[in-house]
Amino acid sequence: MLDEGGGFTGPLDIAVDNGVVTQVGRDLRSDAQSYDFRGLWVMPGMVDCHLHAIATSLDTMEMLRTPLSERVLDAAGILRRSLEAGVTFARDAGGIDAGVRNAVQRGHVPGPGLQVAVGALSQTGGHFDGFLAGPAVPLTTGYQVPDYPGRPPLVVDGPDEVRHAVRLLLRAGADWIKLCTTGGIMSGTGAAPQFGRDEIMTAVSEARRRGKPAMVHCFGGEGLRHSLEAGVRSIDHGLLLTEEDARLMAAGGCWLVPTLTILGDIQRWASAGKLSAAAAARVRELEPRFGQAVKIAQAAGVKIALGTDFISREQHGTNLREIASVADAGLSTEAALLAATRNGAELLGIGDRYGRVAQGYVFDAIVLDDDPADLAFARDGRVGGVFKAGRAVVEHPRLAARPAA
Repeated sequence: MLDEGGGFTGPLDIAVDNGVVTQVGRDLRSDAQSYDFRGLWVMPGMVDCHLHAIATSLDTMEMLRTPLSERVLDAAGILRRSLEAGVTFARDAGGIDAGVRNAVQRGHVPGPGLQVAVGALSQTGGHFDGFLAGPAVPLTTGYQVPDYPGRPPLVVDGPDEVRHAVRLLLRAGADWIKLCTTGGIMSGTGAAPQFGRDEIMTAVSEARRRGKPAMVHCFGGEGLRHSLEAGVRSIDHGLLLTEEDARLMAAGGCWLVPTLTILGDIQRWASAGKLSAAAAARVRELEPRFGQAVKIAQAAGVKIALGTDFISREQHGTNLREIASVADAGLSTEAALLAATRNGAELLGIGDRYGRVAQGYVFDAIVLDDDPADLAFARDGRVGGVFKAGRAVVEHPRLAARPAA
């Protein structure tokens, strides 16, 4: 079983009652139904801190032609695939609304437990502003987040508009406030800072007044430093992180969610000619920095949690690749496994109930057939079983066997 150091201790017995771990120890005795999992490895389910369940295609026209109801149902399918892949809790960083979160919570839709940002706030001409110049139609970038009744406007300027937008997002049920404080690769807005210091401070302080944390899409530089000054809880991506930035993050207790796997996927798309010439050029320009943020953050003592940021249908359900990606970037196997589980739960403020297999914790877990030391299970998605709140959502063959005496 995954222990507090990121290694595996055992053999151990795990007693679960009503979805919660009641005991962990050797040779536990109980009259409860029991199953023999000797020779298997058990770890907490992955906590994906940067999911986009509604993002399924880079083809803007496809997105524009798809009815909203179809996109929501598609997102529900992606949530199920993510759960079956071993993601038992997730923070959706923009796209699905509070209704989808609630549907999962009530059992109407299978999926990981969810916190939602609803949408990402952007300045005019910023990372999330996908304005169509021809018909002069406002649009989110790539129409990744569709218009739907009750979705607040996401492109705002000035402290007053930002404050109003935050209030609308919170009224819509957002658990997190997300801002884009630099540009990005796919939007074509580059790494330049976005939103002024006063706008960022306003957004974060308004969220804090309502007891909600803030996260930022950010590569680095001025956008990162203003975000840290405002008190955001996580920097997502951090592609251009510097040693000084990392020192400030560590001092302020700010987390890094590096989202590395998608960078490798984007590289492959660029090489295969699937991106525009401009986007491919940006990939080539930034490629030398891919993965460096993890080493810099680790050296400075910045806490790291994992997120995928997947934006195409075929990526979803391969979330565990991110564990291998951060290990390839410099984290030890132990640190990578803890970043995927315990750390993610702590970032999301649920570390007292999730992210560990321990007494009093919800039994969200992955069962592995092979020694996970080489992380092959993460690279290949080889998960033997998945539990959510004590219920098998992917049944390991041992569960079909006769219960142990």
